[in-house]
Amino acid sequence: MELKEILQNVEVLKVIHVKEWSLDIAAVAFDSRKVVEDTLFVAQKGVRVDGHLFIDKAIALGASVIVCETLPTVMLKSVVYVQVKNADQALAIIVANFYDHPSKKLKLIGVTGTNGKTTIASLLYQLFTSLGYSSGLLSTVKVMIGQEQLPATHTTPNSLAINQYLAQMVAQGVTYCFMEVSSHGIHQARTYGLQFDGGVFTNISHDHLDYHKTFSEYRDVKKAFFDALPTQAFALTNVDDKNGRVMLQNTKAAKKTYAQKTLADYKVKVLEKSFSGMLLTINQQEVWVQLVGDFNASNLGAIYGVAQELGVDNLDLLTALSQLKSVDGRFEYQVSNTGIVSVVDYAHTPDALRNILSTIQNIVSNQVNVITVVGCGGDRDKAKRPKMAAIAASFSSQVILTSDNPRTENPETILMEMEVGIEPTQMAKVLTITDRKQAIKTACKMATKGDVVLVAGKGHETYQEINGERTYFNDKDTLLETLEILKK
Repeated sequence: MELKEILQNVEVLKVIHVKEWSLDIAAVAFDSRKVVEDTLFVAQKGVRVDGHLFIDKAIALGASVIVCETLPTVMLKSVVYVQVKNADQALAIIVANFYDHPSKKLKLIGVTGTNGKTTIASLLYQLFTSLGYSSGLLSTVKVMIGQEQLPATHTTPNSLAINQYLAQMVAQGVTYCFMEVSSHGIHQARTYGLQFDGGVFTNISHDHLDYHKTFSEYRDVKKAFFDALPTQAFALTNVDDKNGRVMLQNTKAAKKTYAQKTLADYKVKVLEKSFSGMLLTINQQEVWVQLVGDFNASNLGAIYGVAQELGVDNLDLLTALSQLKSVDGRFEYQVSNTGIVSVVDYAHTPDALRNILSTIQNIVSNQVNVITVVGCGGDRDKAKRPKMAAIAASFSSQVILTSDNPRTENPETILMEMEVGIEPTQMAKVLTITDRKQAIKTACKMATKGDVVLVAGKGHETYQEINGERTYFNDKDTLLETLEILKK
């Protein structure tokens, strides 16, 4: 692509050494290690690393154009330098131009909020695929291009990867793509320049305050996604959450709502619940679903609303909803031969943990013990640690605090910070076992017939990150292995 085309709509402050605007660009990169001959390299001021430090390396590897916020002191005459106001936004526009705006060639739906993003995006992919549409998914768990599965690295990939994925989807005939939109992704302009046909707001609660610093900043970053939606899109928001209507305040998109407790365009009510599913009414139409919990009833309200906004036939939609299966690591339950129920869930925020435990308590009788295994990640929001422990202790018969992904932190320190949240009267039912595998095994051995063992925090993850190294670890495998031992 020619340079003049690739820079279209980019907010350029200055261009130096440009001889011809028809200069051919072979590739775009923001990682100097990915630079090849005739690459346009974008130097971003990242959270941890400043791309400006790698300009010389990029040029040595063949970069012919450098896009940056701060011009280098020494500039080679053989290289074109483009100074921009915001390199993150510039990269997003550049890659959208380079891949010929793939987001405009399919229906792109973004899902944002603290909890429920993965479930809603994944189940929308599952639903539309079952209805015969070629669909795509960009999620925390995986990337799907039609039936092809690729590993996911981030909840919301970088803008280059997003446009590459979307271009692949367009090439393979995908007509709908469902995408998780994280607050980090919005703040870092990873979704900038994409054309969304719809946006969904799930809820907002305590999370990522290590990055956003204040709750209001976190909320306003979410709101910015809806502010940017075009007039032809829809904005579907959960009005059971007090911030739901905040998301709609300045949007140009069609305003739509869903809820369980509040008047809404898409109203959900739970009639019956068990570990095998729920009987719901959605806009007064009964449907049995294979998902569990009030939080999933809310998620299904969003899914129903999106499908309706996209024109899916109502009878086809209700039939497809009844066939949806739970997402990896989201309230995955199994029952051992000895009658012990185990649940694995990704719940890693106070609100999500409370939702899971409330759901379990609403299903089981008072005589059933609920044994919860939970930890908190290292190098992340520390303020939620005591809250997570407090919730676990309040809703469980027994609690085992354990290691999650300590990353570069001392796991013992994380556990001590969790213990601060536990009331002295509840300390007797709390154990601390740093080794996660041992914690899960201990919980299983404490359980008897009818009891529930909840392992929360990691869900679908198949690794544990300790001191920067990832080693294989899977909560589900450990449960299966231990419950198998108990069967014998």
